[in-house]
Amino acid sequence: MRGVRLFEGEDGPVPGTPADAPAPAPPVAGAAPRPGRVVRLPGVYRPQTDTLLLALAMRREGIGPGTDLLDLCTGSGALALHAARLGARVTAVDISRRAVASARLNTALARLPVTVRRGDLLRALPGHTFDAVVSNPPYVPAPGLSLPRYGPGRSWDAGPDGRVILDRICDDASAALRPGGLLLLVQSGLSRPEETVGRLSAAGFAVSVTDRVTIPFGPVTRRRAAWLRDRGLLRDRLDREELVVIRGRKK
Repeated sequence: MRGVRLFEGEDGPVPGTPADAPAPAPPVAGAAPRPGRVVRLPGVYRPQTDTLLLALAMRREGIGPGTDLLDLCTGSGALALHAARLGARVTAVDISRRAVASARLNTALARLPVTVRRGDLLRALPGHTFDAVVSNPPYVPAPGLSLPRYGPGRSWDAGPDGRVILDRICDDASAALRPGGLLLLVQSGLSRPEETVGRLSAAGFAVSVTDRVTIPFGPVTRRRAAWLRDRGLLRDRLDREELVVIRGRKK
């Protein structure tokens, strides 16, 4: 188990060096208070810039007492804990056993009433609806058509266009939200945010991009830069990527 750290990628062993993880979080202007200290089992995603962006968006959107919130792809549970500290009633879901164990441990350590379930996205909660759904899903384009079933790459690899999980969330989120419900997603510019906007609009959401931040490539993206250029996902010799928060309000 990793030591208790602020914002500490999935099942299976993790190399002894942090070089396999995405880039560490640079400061985010106006960021919300960090969602507390978390423990993570080896291979569970280390919360960083994308986590901070969603935490800021959640606070700005008024997540708080009376909000029934679902955190999809919860990882260590950092965002679920943040929502619970804001006063929301929180359910967190992840398909990874190690992520679920980490989130449950962090919930117990924080003494917060978060329900953590293991399952495949919304299939874990058939028939349940919420006021808000937040998600920091895997979104990094990766070679190969199948998703990894173990190893740290399970936390970020999302198929050749980075959209395997994003598309499922976009297509299914409406059924999990009550009328007027809120969806907050974070993703990379490499995985085509315009596709997310289009899919959510087609599903009946009022959609906008509310936050943008540019960060240096982490080791994973640097190693894939030539492949990303061959796929047309990366222009020229850029060594930075944009992260965006997409907000959808169910009509």
